[in-house]
Amino acid sequence: MSEVYKLSKFDFPLTEEHIALFPPKERSDSRMMVIHRDTGKIEHKKFRDILDYFTDGDLMLINNTKVIPARMWATKEKTGAKIEVFLLRELNSEQLVWDVLVDPARKIRVGNKLYFGEDEILVAEVIDNTTSRGRTIRFLYDGDPSGFTDYLFSFGETPLPKWIQQKRGLDSSDKERYQTIFAKEIGAVAAPTSGLHFTKEIMKRLEIKGAEFGEMTVHTGLGSFRTIDVEDLSKHRVDAEYVHIPEKLADNINKTKKEGKRVLAVGTSIMRGLESSVTSTGDVKPYDGWTNLFIYPPFDFKVANCLLTNLHVPKSSLQIMACSYAGFDLVMKAYEEAMEKNYKFFTYGDCMLIL
Repeated sequence: MSEVYKLSKFDFPLTEEHIALFPPKERSDSRMMVIHRDTGKIEHKKFRDILDYFTDGDLMLINNTKVIPARMWATKEKTGAKIEVFLLRELNSEQLVWDVLVDPARKIRVGNKLYFGEDEILVAEVIDNTTSRGRTIRFLYDGDPSGFTDYLFSFGETPLPKWIQQKRGLDSSDKERYQTIFAKEIGAVAAPTSGLHFTKEIMKRLEIKGAEFGEMTVHTGLGSFRTIDVEDLSKHRVDAEYVHIPEKLADNINKTKKEGKRVLAVGTSIMRGLESSVTSTGDVKPYDGWTNLFIYPPFDFKVANCLLTNLHVPKSSLQIMACSYAGFDLVMKAYEEAMEKNYKFFTYGDCMLIL
């Protein structure tokens, strides 16, 4: 196996003290490392300094997905056991069928009923096993199906990464802060974290400089938190995520590239979506479908010429993509500097602008 494909190569000694449990007081207060791929130079900035790196004609691609309150709690019929039910995706809106994860899974079998709410007013039946923890459930609801989603979400809570939630529980601010300010298309079960740093003021100031924002949708899933359990990266399979790139945006991306301007992918989810929609000639085409693209070295990136991404935990698919984009040695050197200078990692942590 080539050294570049080995998972263990991407390990580094990250301590709990380097992982952010809370977001910064203000979104743009986060720190930002700026990595120059051409020279290897590493700068240490604040996120608001992003204004210095983009100008007239540059295009910033943002993910307008909206995180759903995906973590729910149910009791199992007869035994009363407490079960975590994590919504993954809606399969059928008329029959109210969803794919979910359940924990503990060994207690939940096909035919079991799950009760939600203090008065157990919402009921679901398990109709299929999908994976070791995965189940397909059908909600039993007498009302108008068109109003069911809002009703369902009233039982859920913000799906913070489990590690953070176990460390400090949910905070009243998470509902707002675990959502980008441009979130609108319902469907994500994890936040596109690099977008969390943007404020209306920073976006406005970038637009005044002539930079443009382009919205696409990638419904980020749990794949970003799922551990990779194979040493040979070529054998790893990631969860599929829904991607939508409108025709007008695809044309704008191609135009910006041809003009030699900067095309910024705000987040690894955007990068995956772009590379899933690209043609053999390097053009982006409109896209409406799913992608299970896993990006690992060596990878030939064809679209974005810069990337904004958070600082990621060891051996994660997100860290591996950053290494694919900027080069393994440069990213690992940057991570080492980040730890020395007390940067914060993970969902609510600091970010890295790769140019």
